[in-house]
Amino acid sequence: MDWHQQYIGKVKQAVFHTHKTGRKRVVASTEQNVIATLDLRSGEIFWRHVLGPNDVVDGIDIALGKYVITLSSGGSILRTWNLPDGQMVWESSLHGPKHSKSLLLTTNLIIEKDNVFIVFSNGRLNAVSCINGEVLWKKDFEEESLEVQQVIQPPGSGFIYVVGFAASSQFEMYRINAKNGELLKHESTAFSGRFSGELSLVSSETVVALDSTGSILLTISFHNGKISSQQTPVSNLLEDSPGLAVIIHSSVTGIFAIKTDAATIFIRVIGEGKLEVVEKTNHETVVSDALSISEGQQAFALVQHAGSNIHLTVKPAHDWDSNLLKESIKMDRQRGFVHKVFINNYIRTDRSHGFRALIVMEDHSLLLLQQGAIVWSREDGLASIIDVTTSELPVEKAGVSVAKVELNLFEWLKGHVLKLKGTLMLATPEDIAAVQYMRLKSSEKSKMTRDHNGFRKLLIALTRAGKLFALHTGDGRIVWSHLLQSLHKSESCRQPIGLNLYQWQVPHHHALDENPSVLVVGRCGPSSDALGVLSLVDSYTGKEFSSFSLVHSVAQVIPLPYTDSTEQRLHLLIDADKHAHLYPKTPEAIDIFQSEFSNVYWYSVDDDNGIIKGYALKSKCSGNVADEFCFDSRELWSIVLPSESEKIITTATRKLNEAVHTQAKLIADQDVMYKYISSNLLFLATVAPKASGDIGSVTPEESWLVVYLIDTVTGRVLHRMTHHGSQGPVQAVLSENWVVYHYFNLRAHRYEMSVIEIYDQSRADNKDVWKLVVGDHNLTSPVSSYSRAEVITKSQSYFFTHSLKAIVVTLTVKGITSKQLLIGTIGDQVLALDKRFLDPRRSVNPPQAEREEGIIPLTDSLPIIPQSYITHSLRVEGLQSIITVAAKLESTTLVFAHGLDLFFTHYAPSRTYDSLTEDFSYALLLITIVVLVAAIFVTWILSQRKELQDRWR
Repeated sequence: MDWHQQYIGKVKQAVFHTHKTGRKRVVASTEQNVIATLDLRSGEIFWRHVLGPNDVVDGIDIALGKYVITLSSGGSILRTWNLPDGQMVWESSLHGPKHSKSLLLTTNLIIEKDNVFIVFSNGRLNAVSCINGEVLWKKDFEEESLEVQQVIQPPGSGFIYVVGFAASSQFEMYRINAKNGELLKHESTAFSGRFSGELSLVSSETVVALDSTGSILLTISFHNGKISSQQTPVSNLLEDSPGLAVIIHSSVTGIFAIKTDAATIFIRVIGEGKLEVVEKTNHETVVSDALSISEGQQAFALVQHAGSNIHLTVKPAHDWDSNLLKESIKMDRQRGFVHKVFINNYIRTDRSHGFRALIVMEDHSLLLLQQGAIVWSREDGLASIIDVTTSELPVEKAGVSVAKVELNLFEWLKGHVLKLKGTLMLATPEDIAAVQYMRLKSSEKSKMTRDHNGFRKLLIALTRAGKLFALHTGDGRIVWSHLLQSLHKSESCRQPIGLNLYQWQVPHHHALDENPSVLVVGRCGPSSDALGVLSLVDSYTGKEFSSFSLVHSVAQVIPLPYTDSTEQRLHLLIDADKHAHLYPKTPEAIDIFQSEFSNVYWYSVDDDNGIIKGYALKSKCSGNVADEFCFDSRELWSIVLPSESEKIITTATRKLNEAVHTQAKLIADQDVMYKYISSNLLFLATVAPKASGDIGSVTPEESWLVVYLIDTVTGRVLHRMTHHGSQGPVQAVLSENWVVYHYFNLRAHRYEMSVIEIYDQSRADNKDVWKLVVGDHNLTSPVSSYSRAEVITKSQSYFFTHSLKAIVVTLTVKGITSKQLLIGTIGDQVLALDKRFLDPRRSVNPPQAEREEGIIPLTDSLPIIPQSYITHSLRVEGLQSIITVAAKLESTTLVFAHGLDLFFTHYAPSRTYDSLTEDFSYALLLITIVVLVAAIFVTWILSQRKELQDRWR
C-alpha cells in the first residue's frame, strides 16, 4: 500500500519551450525554491531541482533553445542547466559592493561570438558568457541611496538602460555600452514627492510609477537619453474607485494597469506621456506578460472571474478593441481566484494563432487551459502542508441485496477467468484493460469503508493556501478538497493564516449516524495577538458546516480528554492575555468542564525571553461577565533561564494518543523497574546564545547544550544535563519514560544522539508480581504530579553519521514489538532505527543475562542498515514532518511523510508473519488447490487400476 507523490509548489515564474523538435515543455520556478520542467501534454515532471532554503530563485529563462538559466540567492548565483535532462552545465558566483534587487536579462547580444546574459545583482551590472559563465565585463553602482529597478535593452540597440530611484525622490538613468560596460550617459531628475513601490515598464524607453501617497501617477520617458516626465492625478483616471491604487506589473508595450479595492483600470500611454483609460472592470483580473507572436507584434492575456467561470481573453498589444482569443472555462470554486497567468502561442493547421494558458490558482494548483478546456491540472498546494490529522472511514453497513450479490459473484468469476487467460498468455489487449479496470474498481485498499486491520483511513491535510485535502491512505487519491472560507482574505481578516488541525468529533457509539469532523484553527495575521478564526469541517464530505470569527486571539490550543454526549471533544483556546476559552460553547460542555475544573493545567514557553510558566484555572473572566465560557488563569510556577548563558531552541512532549503497554520493566537479574509515566512531562533544550547560529559559528569552548525534563504541573525539574562543546539544531522525541535527542558535537565534529530514561524509584519497594499482573497495584496507587516521586535516570550518547530533519516514534494499538524510531535524514529519506540501539544500559561486554534480555553490545556509533530505509530508494524532497498512526493490526503503524513530496506506507518491525499481503493471488491459490485435488483423484484412480491389474496377474 505504499504510494509516493511528487509536487513542485506554487509557481511564481514560468517559461514555455515549444520548439518543433523535441517534446514540448514548460520550465517553472516556485516559492519552495524548486526549478522544474513539466510535460506540456500531461503536466508530469520531466526533472526538477530543489535548491536550499536560502537559495531563493530570483529569475529564470531559456537561452539558445537548449539551456535553462536561473538566478538565485539574491542574485549571487547564476546557473545554466541542460534543458532535456536537467544536468547543470556551469555555475557562476556574482558578488558586488552592496545588496540590491536582482534582475536577469537574456538578450541577443553577442560579444566575440559569445552569447551574453545581462545580470544586475548586489549593486553590480554583469555581462556573463553563455558558454562557460565567465563575467566578460562588470559595472558597479555603489551609491548607497540608489535603488535600481529596471535593466532594459532597446531592440536592436548596442546599449543598455539602467534606471531606478535615488533617495526615493530622484529618478536616475544610466546608459551603458553593451559591448564593454562603459558608461555612455547619466541623467537624473528630482520629484517633489517620494516614489512608492516599483517602476513598471511600458516600453523600452518609458516607465510609470506612483508617488508615496498613491494619488499621483508619474510617466517618465528617457528617449535618446533625455528624461521627460508627466504627472497625472490618479483621481482623473479613477473617479469612482476609492481605495489605495497599486500598479499591476506587466511587460505589455504601451499598456499598464492600476488596481484598487473596487476595480481594475487599463491605461494606454500615448505619445509624450499622455494617458488614456481603455477599460475599467469590477471583476477580479489577472494580466500576463507580453508574448511576441510575430515580428513587431505582441499579445497578452487577461483572466477574469465571473461566478463559477473564468474568462480568458488574449488581445494584441497594439489594438485593445480586438481579441485574438476569447474563451470561457468552467472552474471549480474550491480552487479560488486566479493568481498568475502565463501564455504561449502555437500555429494551427489553418496558419492562425492558437493560444494556451498556464494559470496558478489561489489554492496553489497549476492548470493548463487550451481550446476552452482544462488539459491537465496539478494539486501543488500539497507541497506546502501545515498540519495533518487522520479520520476513520465510514463503517460498512450490513445488508446487501440479492441482485448485488449475484452481480458481484458474476464480476468475481469474470475477473478470475480474465486473470487466468492473462497467466496463460491468452489475453487480448481488451482483456488486459478490463482486468486492470476491475482490479482498480474492486481493490480492497481503495474502498471508502473501514477495514478490520485499520489500514484504510483518511489523511486530512491543511495547506498554506488555506485549503483542506482528504487523501485516501489506500492509493493517495484526493477524496475531497475544500478552500476554507474562514481562511479566505476579507475585509475583516486581511492576512489569514492557518495554524493547526484537531479532531473535533470522533463518533464511536454513533458511527453509523454521525460523521466525524475536524477543527481548523487560524488567525488573522502573523502575530500571536491577532484575532482567531475557527472552522468545523465534515471529514467525509469536506463540507464546512460552521465557522467563527473570534473576538479573542489564539496563542495556544489544548484538546481536553473529555467529550460530550455527541462525542464532541472539548477544547481550551488560550489567548495572548492567558484567558482560557472553552469550545464547544454548549451548556453540556460547561457542565462537564466545571466538574473537571481543578484538574486542568497547562504551560507556556517564551523562547525569546527564556521563561517557562505553568498555569491553572482561577475563575470566570472578570472583564467578560456575559461570556460564561471564558476563564481567568493563575500562574502556578515559572522557570526563568539565565539569558546570558541559555537560549531555548527545542521542546518536546508525549503524544496524547500514545498507548503505554506496561508500566514496569523486567531487567536481567529478575528485578523490576517502574517507568515514570506522565503525560505532563516536558523535554526542553537550550544552547549558549552565541551557539544559536549555524554549526561551526562558535568554538567548542563557547558552546554548550543543556537539556531539562520538567513536570509541567508542578514546575519541578526532574533532570538536568549539560553537553559541553555541543550545538543545535536539536531534534527530539519523547515517548513513555524516555527521550531521544539529536545534536552536533563540536569537539568530535560529528552528530550525536543521546537517550535519557527516567524511572519511578518511589515504587521500587512494591514488587508484588501478582498485584502487578492482576492490576490491583495499578488501581490502588495514587497518580498525582503533587505526590513527589523519587526518580532516577539512565543516559547514554552515541555517534550518528546523519543530520536529521525530523524524528518520531512508531505508534501501535497493541503488541509487544519494541519501539522504533523513524528518522527523517538530511537526504530526505526515512530511516527506521530500533530503540534497543539507544538503550542506556548497553555495555561493551554485557553479561549473559543481559544478552538473553536483548541488550546489544555497546559500540560508539549507531548502525545505519540500508534495508532499514522505509522509503526504500525514494526521496521525500523537502521533508518536513513524519506522522505515525496506529493500525488495528498487531504491532503495525501507518507512516505518512510530507514535504514537497508525499509518502505513505505501513511499517511492521516484526513483519506481517500472521497476515497475507494485499497483492496475494487468491486466484492462483484456488487454481493450485483445484489442480492438486484433481491430481489426487486421478492418481487414486490410476492406483486402483494398477492394483486391480496386479491382482489379475
